[in-house]
Amino acid sequence: MSAVIEPRKDAAAMKTGEPLVVAHDLARTFDVSPPWLNRVLERKPRVLLHAVDGVSFSIERGKTLALVGESGCGKSTVARLLVGLYAPTRGGLQFDGQDAHAAFKTPEGRQLRRRIQMIFQDPYASLNPRWIVEDIIGEPLREHGILSDKDALRQRVGELLQSVGLSPLDMSKYPHQFSGGQRQRISIARALATQPEFLVCDEPTSALDVSVQAQVLNIMKDLQREQGLTYLFISHNLAVVRHVADQVGVMYLGRLVEVADKQKLFAEPQHPYTRMLLDAIPQMKHTGRARTPVQGEVPNPLNPPTGCAFHPRCPHANARCSTERPQLLSLKGVQVACHAVEEGRL
Repeated sequence: MSAVIEPRKDAAAMKTGEPLVVAHDLARTFDVSPPWLNRVLERKPRVLLHAVDGVSFSIERGKTLALVGESGCGKSTVARLLVGLYAPTRGGLQFDGQDAHAAFKTPEGRQLRRRIQMIFQDPYASLNPRWIVEDIIGEPLREHGILSDKDALRQRVGELLQSVGLSPLDMSKYPHQFSGGQRQRISIARALATQPEFLVCDEPTSALDVSVQAQVLNIMKDLQREQGLTYLFISHNLAVVRHVADQVGVMYLGRLVEVADKQKLFAEPQHPYTRMLLDAIPQMKHTGRARTPVQGEVPNPLNPPTGCAFHPRCPHANARCSTERPQLLSLKGVQVACHAVEEGRL
C-alpha cells in the first residue's frame, strides 16, 4: 500500500512575513594541518581555515535570499551548514522555530530533512552513475516513506521529470546519457521529490545551457509562488540573482559584508566590495564607459588580513580598517559591515 502525497497548503494560506530560516553567528572551521607526526618532526603549528566566520541572516517564508561573492568566500560552506552536511563550529540555525542542528541528531531529524533539500553545484558528482534516473529521483520518495507502490512511484517520477522539462521516458536512462544541463535538471527534480519547504540551491543553473537557464529559473519561481517555497540561492551570475532574489547577501572571505533588498543593493550599493562587483558588470546603456575592474587578489584564507578583510583591496581604507574588524550594522536602510560607511566617508 502506498502513502498518499498530500498537496502543500497554498502559499496564501501560509504565514508570510515570518522568518522560516534564522542563522545566528554561524561559523565553520576546518583543520587543514599536516598530519600530527609531520607537525612534530617539522615543528609546525596547527593550521585552521575559517571557511565561514560569524554569518547571520534570516529568510522569510516564500522569499529568496541570494548569496554572491568570489570563489572561495564560503558560500557553499554556508549551504552545507544549512542542510546539516556540516556541523557548525559556532553559532546556530533556527528552522521554523526549532534548533535545526540539534534536531538533525535526533530520530525526528529525518522529518526535518524532508522539509529541507539541496540542489548541488556539480551534476556530474551528485548523481550515482550506476543508477537509472527512476531510482535517483525515487530514492527520497522511498527513504522518507512517501511512496512505496512501484506504479505510483513511477508516475510521480514522471511528473517530476516533466516539471523540469524532461520526458518521463528518460527515467530508464543512466546519468551518462544526459548532458550536464539535463543532469542538473534531474538534480532539481530529485530535490523537489519530498515537497520541501526550503531549498538550498548551490548554483543550480551554472551547468545549464544559456537557452534553458531562464526556463529553469521561471519553473523555480512558479514553484515558489504555487507552493510557498523558500530559497537560499547561491550564484556567481548577478543577472540571475537580479531575476530570482528578494534579498541579496554579499560574502567576502567567510563573512557577510552587505545584506539588502535586491532593488536597493543594485541601485545603491554601500560596501566598496559590492560596488566593485557591480561596476565590473557590462551594461548596454553604459557602452563606451570605462569600467573599474575588480582590483587585487582575494587574500589567503589561511592567513587573512587583520581588521577588515577587504582593506588591502579597498580604495577607501584607513588605519582603523586595518586594525578593527567592522560589524554588520543597519545603516542607510541596509546591513553593511564597513567603517567608511559607518563614518560617513561613503
